[in-house]
Order: sequence, then structure tokens, then C-alpha cells
Amino acid sequence: MDHTRQRGSQGGAAASRRFAPRPESVALARRFVRTTLGGGVGSDAVETAQLLVSELMTNVVLHARTTAEVTVRASDHQVHVQVSDHQPCRGLVSQGRLPYTGPGQGLAVVEQLASRYGVETGDDRKTVWCELRLDGQSPAASEPPASPPDPPTSAPPSPWGTPVPPCGSPAHTVTLIDLPDTLFLASQHHRHRLLRELTLAAYAGEDIGVRPEELATAHDMNNLINAGMTVALAELPSVSDIHSLRLSLPADAAQAVFTLRHVLDLADKAAREERLLTWPALPQNRAFRHWLLDQITGQLAGGPATAWTVVPREPSASPTEPVPWDASHVWASRVPTIAADDENRIIAANGPAADMLGWQVDELVGRRLTVLIPEHLRERHMASFTSLLLTGRPRILGRSVPLPALHRDGRLVPVRLFIQTQGMADGRTVFVARLSPRTAPPAPSPLPPGAGEGRTSAPQQQPGGPHLPDVTSPGVMRSDVTSPNLTSPDLMNAGVMNAGVTNPDGAAESDVTEHDPRTGGRDEAGESASERRLLADIGEALSSTPNLDEGLQRVCRMLTQRLADWCVVDLLNESDQLERFCVSHRSPTTLPAEAYAGRLPPVTGSARGPLARVLQGAGPLLLTEIPPPSEVSSPLDARYSELFERMGANSSVIAPLRTRGAVFGALTLARTGDEQPFTEEALPLIGDLVRSLALGVEHARLYQETRQIAERLQRSLLPVLPDIPHLRMAARYAPSSTTAQIGGDWYDSFVVPNGRTAVVIGDVAGHDLEAAVAMSQLRSMLRGIAIDCQEPPEEVLRRLDMANHTLSQEATATCIYAIVTGPRTGPWELKHSSAGHLPPLLTTREGETRYLEGGAGLLLGMEPDMPRPGATNSLPAHSTLLLYTDGLIERRDESLDHAMDRLRRHTAELADEPLDVFCDELLIGLSADSADDIAFLALRPEPTEPRQQ
Repeated sequence: MDHTRQRGSQGGAAASRRFAPRPESVALARRFVRTTLGGGVGSDAVETAQLLVSELMTNVVLHARTTAEVTVRASDHQVHVQVSDHQPCRGLVSQGRLPYTGPGQGLAVVEQLASRYGVETGDDRKTVWCELRLDGQSPAASEPPASPPDPPTSAPPSPWGTPVPPCGSPAHTVTLIDLPDTLFLASQHHRHRLLRELTLAAYAGEDIGVRPEELATAHDMNNLINAGMTVALAELPSVSDIHSLRLSLPADAAQAVFTLRHVLDLADKAAREERLLTWPALPQNRAFRHWLLDQITGQLAGGPATAWTVVPREPSASPTEPVPWDASHVWASRVPTIAADDENRIIAANGPAADMLGWQVDELVGRRLTVLIPEHLRERHMASFTSLLLTGRPRILGRSVPLPALHRDGRLVPVRLFIQTQGMADGRTVFVARLSPRTAPPAPSPLPPGAGEGRTSAPQQQPGGPHLPDVTSPGVMRSDVTSPNLTSPDLMNAGVMNAGVTNPDGAAESDVTEHDPRTGGRDEAGESASERRLLADIGEALSSTPNLDEGLQRVCRMLTQRLADWCVVDLLNESDQLERFCVSHRSPTTLPAEAYAGRLPPVTGSARGPLARVLQGAGPLLLTEIPPPSEVSSPLDARYSELFERMGANSSVIAPLRTRGAVFGALTLARTGDEQPFTEEALPLIGDLVRSLALGVEHARLYQETRQIAERLQRSLLPVLPDIPHLRMAARYAPSSTTAQIGGDWYDSFVVPNGRTAVVIGDVAGHDLEAAVAMSQLRSMLRGIAIDCQEPPEEVLRRLDMANHTLSQEATATCIYAIVTGPRTGPWELKHSSAGHLPPLLTTREGETRYLEGGAGLLLGMEPDMPRPGATNSLPAHSTLLLYTDGLIERRDESLDHAMDRLRRHTAELADEPLDVFCDELLIGLSADSADDIAFLALRPEPTEPRQQ
């Protein structure tokens, strides 16, 4: 280690020292900086300089792996630091500054803390330099950087965002089709963290199974890929999240890329085993990493290019099309939605979710997600969340799962939860949960009437929070990709490249000749092929999406890709209150949150603006300028004029949405900047468009209304379980997520006149209103017969079958009717009879399980005159009796024996849990894969002391 001291050209003592490429050199370089600066500068400057040198020396040790020379010089106004290595062919690659703290951010730290910085590359060395101003002032633009004591022969300083091309090997071009920005950033940051952790583990003597030469190759190849991607992405427009680009790499890099893939897979395995501090990759990140590296090795070997969007992936890696995180989509949605980051903290919530759970939106943001999880499920949630981050294997991602949410007042709210992952611009993962209410027995709310009103549906964006533009790939239509086995040439021949994806030669393919809807051109029939396709796609977008909000968002994005720069949909609700449902735009600029969604001012008699006129029956209206102040005579006019101005529109068309002669909303389309303004020639097309859109909205609203009616009907049919001191009971019902939320599954419990407790489970064939009506009739008849006759279960079921046959000879159903007998202190017996239903499952406190097969007879509606068998079984104290319908266990392409064994394993594991935990865990663990309704009733006898007289 050499050491020199000299005087710089601009004054101040300068010192240089050489360090070996070993980990301990980083700490030695920090001490050298502190010793050199001594007491000549403030302690803050010394600590900052130490930090910068530490990051730069770490880069030398990890990547250059040559002797490094550190030079430090201080003057009255600044501190100058430079670090040189002898690998000029390895250009600098910044990982980008992350919006959260953490180690290994390297050049991003220099960019953030240094007053100025740069890199100088000579024939045999590369020097990274940075300066710290001691007077708090920024250097003048014309002020040259301080000259190093021994300046290398170099070109002028260049920003390290443009890496130096690699030396040596001739280049080969790799084409990456449909590369998603969000996943690439996530993959880049995760690869960086894995390799960094591997290096630290190797220096610490940990045997991860990676040889030192493999690790060095992996580092070099990863940096080379990142450098090439940085250059390629910088040359592309920023209006799309999906790109097809050309990556230049050395022709002989295939073996190094293969080594990188192998090393990263080993690192991922070590992370899953908790041998590294970094989390393993989530499934989609891992799938993307394999695709990226396999594309490089395959094409370097002469293979074809395969688009990311057509590569088959495991189900847990869904969705196929990556979704970039955009908080405005949460705020704008009418579906209750909550988003949390990978630290389990809520980062966004909308008004419907806050209303459902009794919070204000701004009160939820920043809290841990556990504030919405019932106490008996929190431990499970934390275990599952940690397991997801550790293993990358999700249990409920992308699946519709019924479970209870915790209301602010302490009561449980039954919901159906659907969670998807989205990617932040910095590569982190966001978990977006949509909550839909599901049927449950009615529960009184402790809140006074109106206490849940007045919550904000579209809060202001959180300071510093991520906000991506509402932009999807402008033209890359996923509907064009029809085969999962298409490769790059297939895609081009199939016309996918027409959508604006750049081909390997830099040009856009175009095999289809049709008029652009933006030009207003029409064929002889008065309608161009592109217009017909646009109308058809709008109808398909609404009809294929049962949720109106999602359908409108899809339509708006479609219109901004193919007809306008901005799209706004305003609708009147059932109370004639005007709401802004969605705002979509192609520009990367953003609007304040309140412009995206929420309640608008009322349409009053004084409103004279274009939106008010359209809602009152005029239109479509063509606007070529902002409405003058004389036309702004109401709050609604002012709000609309403000939106028009913020758009920067050169023209817009406002058209009414009407059905059966009544206007219920308006569509606004706007063009901006240099786009060709709307003219009167566009009005016929937009008239056709709003007619199709209005019809789709009406159908979606009728569908949602049907679902709400079905839900209210189902809710009214579910009973409140009786309160019996020595018999704890809990029940769960989850309607099918694929039907109208109504069906023939039911449970019941009541006390017969002799004091015994009756428990019932049943299932009427069908998933429609007819099945629900038949179920209601059966339940009522069963209660009446059981209370009136007070006979054994088999006789009650026989009478029920005869009554059912008299009312409806075609209806069939399964049912178990059981009576629990025994005093408060026990022992207890279960007498039951089954009409073709799955047998009850008895689980003891110790975890032993047994199906009660006795008492099995024919379905209701088969042979009403046939005698029915009965059975009697003892119920041990603290055991759990489970009555359930087939939706809980049956799965397509699986034998019933396997399904029943799975249920036994689950109940055995939960045998000692409180009954609510037992039920919720069963629902979470077994219901996500079911497309059928689910109902079950759990009963647990617990001895109680008799009351003192």
C-alpha cells in the first residue's frame, strides 16, 4: 500500500494511497480519508467524504478487482475525492437511486450527496471523482472541476449514465420483444442485491456453492447487461411500459450469461433458506429473469427471439401482462381497494374501502396492514407474508379468498379478497387487494347512523409517493397474441408488430391497411375497418368485465391509445349525483388526485357549461377552445373548465351517454399539443361510440344490481346461530365467486321445544334464484316439521322428503339433520340422518379425525316413501363436529377420497384452535380453489357448571 502527499494545483494538501482489491481495503480507505482531512474541515464533510469513498471503493473491489488509488484534497471551499482503477473497459452502471434506505446503492449515493461528480477514462485506468462544497453553495456552471494531482490521459468527463462500450470481443445484437419496464427494474435491483449478498457471504467464509471465479464472472456479466439495457432503453420513447429493443453484447458472452443464471439461481435458493439477508425473487420476477437470460444465451447461439408476453409461466407468476403500480387507479376505483408495500404497510386506500371498514382514507395510509386483520388471524397473516417473501411461493395471490376483515369498531366484516402484485418504478412489489362484501348473518353496527359518511374517495397523492402515468403500451393489444407458442417471427407475421412494436431493423411492421380513427377517414360503407374494430373492442371490454369500474378503465385506455389523448367518463348515480368514474391519458404528465374520480358539483339550473348542456340533452358538442369565463356560471362549469385547461386540449368532444331516452352520463375525448384537432367529421364516429358505450354501461349496471339483489336475498336467508352455553357454534358461508352470489347451500341451527339443539346442513342442486327459493322452502319446512313433531332425525327427514315431493317433484337436494343431546357438563350424543350428503367430520381435541358414515340415505326428491336410516355417535368434550357442503372439498379432476383426506389433515392441524380460528383457517385454506358455493357449521361441546338456583 503506497502513500504520497503533495500540493494540488488549486491549493490545499492532497494525499494519495493505493489499496489492494480486498474487502478490508474499504475500511482502510475510510480511515485514510479521515486521517487526510483531519481537523481541516467540518466533521459532517469528513463523514460524507468517508461514505462516498466507501461506496466507490466497494465498486472497485466488487467489479474492477484491480489495485485502486484513492486521492483526497481539501481547500477552503471544497473537498475533492477520486478513486481510480485499472479496468477502463468496464464502464460505470448506476442502479438508480432508490426511494428507501439500504446498503449497496453505490453511484446513486454519489449522485445524491456530491456537489459535482464525473468519470474520466484513459488508456489504462478509469477515475471516478466527486466534490463536496464546504460553503453550501453550488459551483458555477463554468467552473471547471478541480484537477487531480496526477491527471490521467482522458477524454472529457462523461456522465456515467452512458457506459463505456466493452473492449475486445465483437458485438452481437439480441432482440428482446415485449420487455416490460417494471419487471426489468425489479429484476435489475434484485440481481444486484443477490450478487452483493453472495459476495459478502463469500468474503465471510460462507459456503454458498459458488466458486470465486463464477461470482466474478456473474458480476461482470450482470453489469454488462445492465449497461447495455440502460443505453437501449434511453433511446426509446417513454410513453410505453412495454418495449421491444435491441441489446448489444459481446458475441462470446453466452457462457458468461449461463454462469450468471446459475449463480443467481443458487443465490435465490440460499435466500429461501434464509442464508442471505435479501428476499428471494417473487415468481414473476424469477420467471422474467429466466426469460431474459435464456433469450440472451439462445440468440447468441443462433436461436429465434421469443416475446415475453407469449412465454408460458407457472400460475403463481400471473398476471401475464405486467401491471405497473399507479396509485391513482386505487383512488379512482369504486371497488374497495387497499394497497400495501413489501414491508406490510398500507400505501394507498380508496373511499369505498375506508367506508366498508369504518376509517378515513388518510387514517389508513401509513398504518400496518394488520390493523385490518382480525386478531385471531394476525399470526397466520404474518407467517404467510414472511413465507411469501422467503420462498416466493404465494398461497392466495391471484385467487379469490373469503375471509373476515376487521372493522374499526371491532366487528368482523365478511369479504372476498383478491390480491395481485404490481411493480413500482424502483422495482419493489406492491400488493393490491380488492375487497368485495360477501353474505353473512346480519350484525348490528355500534356506530350511530351516518358515522361512516363523508369519507374521501380520491385523496391527494401522498408526498413523495410513487405516481406513474395512466399509460399502457399504446397499441400493443394483448388480444392479438393468441398462441402461447408463437415466437418472434410468428408475431411479426401475425400482425402483432403492427401495434407499434419496433422490429429488429428499427422499423414498424404494417401488414393491415385500414383508416386511422384519428383522421376521421371512412370507407364506402361510411365506416372504416378500424372504427368497426374500435366499436367491437369497446363492447367486448365492457361485456367481458363484470365490474363496471374495470370495464370503463379498459375502455378509457383503449380510447386514449386509438382515438384521443384524454378520456373522461362522468356518470349519474341512482341518486342523480354526478361522479367522475375515470380519467385516462397518454401523456406522461399527471393530474392531481381529485381530478381522477369522485363526486362532482350538482347539475343546477345555473349551469351553462358544455358538460351541463350535454347532461341536459345537448350534444355531442365540439369544443376548440377553453370555455370563456362568461360561460362559467356554476361550480360544475368551473370544475369542467379547470379540467379542460389542465389537459392542455386543442379540441375536445363531449357526448351524452343515454339509454331509453334518458341521459345518465357523458364521455369527454380531448386531443392536445400537435395532434390533429377533432373536427365535425369525427362526430358520427363518436356518436356510434357513445351508443355502444351507453349500452355496455347499462348492461353492467343491471348485472351489478342483480348481484346486489341476490346478495341481499342470500343475506336474509342466513340464520343467526343460537347462544347455548355448553355448545360453541360457528358457521361460514361463501358464495361462488363465478356466479350471481346466490345458490342452494345452507346451514341452520335452532333449539327444539324439548331443549335439545338441532343442527342442519343442506345443498339444493343449482346456482340460481330457483335453487335459492327451493333452499328457503326446505329450510322453513324442516324447521316446522322438527319443532312440531320432535321425532328422531330419520323420521324428520322422511317427512321433509314427502313434503318436498308434494311441492316440487323435480327438485333434488342433500341434507343432514342432527340433534345434539346431553346436559351442560356432558356427556353428549349426536343423533343424525343424512339424505345423500357428505358425512360429518368429528375431530377430537388431540387431532384424531373420524367421518361419521352412519345414517346415510338417498337424496331428497328421489324416493320419498323409502325408510331412512339414523345413527348415534358420542361427542367427546372439546371435540369439533363439522357439517359442510361439497364446495369446501371437491375439486375438478380430483377423487373424493383425496379431497376428504385433505379436509381431515386441515381439521387435525386446527383441532386445538378457537372455533373462529378453526373456521376461518378452513375457509382460507380450502375455499380459494373452489368454484362452488361453500357452507359449513362447526360445533364444539364444552362443559359448563350448572347455574345456581
